[in-house]
Amino acid sequence: MKDSLHFYPYRRTFAVVNKNNMKKKVPFTKMHGTGNDYIYVNTITTPVPDPEKAAIVWSDRHKGIGSDGLVLIGESPVPEADFSMRIFNADGSEAMMCGNASRCIGKYLYERALTTQTQIRLLTLSGIKTLDLHVTPDGIVESVTVDMLEPVLENEEQFIPSRSIGKGTFVSMGNPHYVIFTDDIDQVGETGRILELHPAFPQRCNIEFARIEADGSIRTRVWERGSGITMACGTGACATAVAACLTKRAGRKSRIVMDGGTLDIEWRESDNHVYMTGPAAFVFDGEIELP
Repeated sequence: MKDSLHFYPYRRTFAVVNKNNMKKKVPFTKMHGTGNDYIYVNTITTPVPDPEKAAIVWSDRHKGIGSDGLVLIGESPVPEADFSMRIFNADGSEAMMCGNASRCIGKYLYERALTTQTQIRLLTLSGIKTLDLHVTPDGIVESVTVDMLEPVLENEEQFIPSRSIGKGTFVSMGNPHYVIFTDDIDQVGETGRILELHPAFPQRCNIEFARIEADGSIRTRVWERGSGITMACGTGACATAVAACLTKRAGRKSRIVMDGGTLDIEWRESDNHVYMTGPAAFVFDGEIELP
């Protein structure tokens, strides 16, 4: 009996000290678009004061949640948009835009009842993107079409890194991409790592390796700046489709097959905008301490 009397007060004291030292917990949702996975936090209700550090710590696939980065969903500071998005890569650097993340945000906002709209205007660092949600009769967002606006082309055949790699096509979809058509798309790890930091890209670059398949689809692998090899990249899929059209390898519509799934891309002639359609999925919800 004496042991019990001494033991429980000790545990009670320890618990109080531990509780006082606990950091604030943040609710999050992990989602993916064709395998491109991010951690999503609704900053309308829960701010993240140091998103750069949080992205690095939480994205760690061994010690954290594991992801390609962190996405913050917020209110729009301008009336022209309904919500805002900020995205931080796994290395803590802030990205201008992510197509897969924008589709996930559309699903999140609708299915978590933050909006009843099936067309959402999303403010990003590369402009306002319009999301058209394709909703089933039972209220599930099956897929999302994103107006990715006009591609920006600067010196389409920008440079030849080496004879073995060949020419690439530079396309900006709000963030920079360099698309190389080659049969050896599996060089993505070795070569992508080098090209991301090539002197021709002072702000670093996303690198795509693409191959035209017999059925007309385009098999693509991606090295994302700040994250490395990812299962998919929405802006990368758009850049690949534009590059394929520019080099007369494809028409205005393309099916881009990435490691994590397929995206349908249309570079519409009527307005010169690129439209991306694809799925989005919830993985799990949880809480994690601020770093």
